[in-house]
Amino acid sequence: MRSLSRLGLLLLLAALVAVPFVPHIIYPIFLMKVMCFVLFACAFNLLLGHAGIVSFGHAAFFGSSAYVTGYVLRDLQLDPGLAIAAGVLFATALGGVFGALAIRRQGIYLAMITLALAQLVYFSFLQAPFTGAEDGMQPIPRGVFLGLLDLNDDTNLYFLVLACVGGGLWLVYRIVHSPFGQILRAIREHEPRTRSLGYAVERYKITAFALSAGLSGLAGSLKCIVFRLASLTDVHWHMSGDVILMTVLGGMNSVFGPAIGAIIISALRHYFDALGAWVTIMVGLVFIFCVLVFRRGVLGELTHFLAVRHPAKEQKNAQI
Repeated sequence: MRSLSRLGLLLLLAALVAVPFVPHIIYPIFLMKVMCFVLFACAFNLLLGHAGIVSFGHAAFFGSSAYVTGYVLRDLQLDPGLAIAAGVLFATALGGVFGALAIRRQGIYLAMITLALAQLVYFSFLQAPFTGAEDGMQPIPRGVFLGLLDLNDDTNLYFLVLACVGGGLWLVYRIVHSPFGQILRAIREHEPRTRSLGYAVERYKITAFALSAGLSGLAGSLKCIVFRLASLTDVHWHMSGDVILMTVLGGMNSVFGPAIGAIIISALRHYFDALGAWVTIMVGLVFIFCVLVFRRGVLGELTHFLAVRHPAKEQKNAQI
């Protein structure tokens, strides 16, 4: 047990030391893309893994925030900090609306409502005059963050994205391990019993939708600045399918399991991009293999393996 704690501490210290040097080893744009999807997947898991709510419309929050951020940067020419804040606020409000409409049903009906609402958002941005339709909104200037940090420098942008994603992941962790997170899990396990205890279940679900949407919006805003682009791909239902795939692959019963799924999927799409359409088949094969072999997800299986070897740490590791 002590050796595992020391190993974890050493890995954390090694990661902190390596952070400044990673952009010089791995293409920084790819790193930032991965970090955005890591935050997106962990934010989505607040609903799927911890509240038991299946949403097929999370691309609406991710993509709409990108469009709002792009509009503020390109058309209004405001500070990137304000642009990110505007995107997050818009996604949060949209998540509250989605939640208020979708929680009237449960299960597959709830999922279909979120999909339908997301398609409405998709066609709204397709027709909006400032989005560029199929061509997307481009080029979007990165600007100077708070008048101090020039985001045209990839290294500066890397550290900004790292700070934002780190803060977002910390917030996800705090939400999951708070009394609010415990009530979400109670709703997931037995909603009628939770309701009988006097909790306003609908209010908690709407709040979970809004929080998940806001964090997803943060990921979308950052991706918009990184690529200087907001496109219909970000708001398409395929993006909602990708984030579900990342969450299930990494392990939806943990806090940071979806991050592993996001890293795997992003790496596969990046390094097998030369295969063209075959990359989809490669991703599908990897997903099938992981579902058959890692039924709890990659991190879930690793946690289970460590719990079997060290039973005293089983309960602690279950909520990593």
